[in-house]
Amino acid sequence: MLVSVVLNIMNEEKNIADLLDSLVVQEQPLEIVVVDAKSRDKTLDIVQKYVEKFPFIRIYVESGSRGYSTNFGIGKATGDIIAFTGGDCIANPFWTKELRRTIDEGADIVAGRCVNIGLESWEALDRVELNYKGVDLSFPSANMAFKREVLEKVGGFDTWFVTAEDIDLNFRSVAAGYKIAYNPYSIVYHRTKATVYRFYKQAFWNGVGRKQLTLKHGRLWGKYDPMKMFKQKMTFWSFTRLAVAMGGYIAYKLFDAKPPYSKRLMKKGG
Repeated sequence: MLVSVVLNIMNEEKNIADLLDSLVVQEQPLEIVVVDAKSRDKTLDIVQKYVEKFPFIRIYVESGSRGYSTNFGIGKATGDIIAFTGGDCIANPFWTKELRRTIDEGADIVAGRCVNIGLESWEALDRVELNYKGVDLSFPSANMAFKREVLEKVGGFDTWFVTAEDIDLNFRSVAAGYKIAYNPYSIVYHRTKATVYRFYKQAFWNGVGRKQLTLKHGRLWGKYDPMKMFKQKMTFWSFTRLAVAMGGYIAYKLFDAKPPYSKRLMKKGG
């Protein structure tokens, strides 16, 4: 089956060549759909050089939320399997081969293993898992693949989300009866944030995203595993990250924002 890798990128001048170098060597058949959200650096120029060299790479410019731009890319993709990763990631050479194998074995959705690379103290930080129907929903879209029919059924990403749009998509997919299979051999290397400011900024907006999830899906605290959270390594960085995330959660709550759920979650390209 054709795998379509959909990339939603912006200002990835420092990283995009490494990502594309890791993708062009993946198992065929493959297509790479790049959606640039109007980068202000040299990202577009770099990608264009790859487009000229590799006929299975296409690039579009479409700004908007991460969910909106990614949905636009999904609409342009032609594969039976739609895979996602980030502009600051590097894919293992067997990434799409393992994604395809897991789908062939009957999975509707594949979550791969994300390996953090960067500052050692940040590499070891754990995800805060969110469970629903016995399934971990917190797998990030930096390493996931969906059967096209799943995205068409559940409607793609909800463009209302600032962050956590991937968790929301996982939630709706599992609620619709689809299965997420974890493949530890489908590996993506993900760069941690380069500065303390960006590290805490990401934590703040992650907190906002978790609040958006509760606004849309109701109270979710019962779906977290307190013991698992307690058993995580409580370092200075993990503790302060949690505190900043709670700040984002509370700050968004104070706005009493009502979710303007998208009537049409997946924007078709055309």
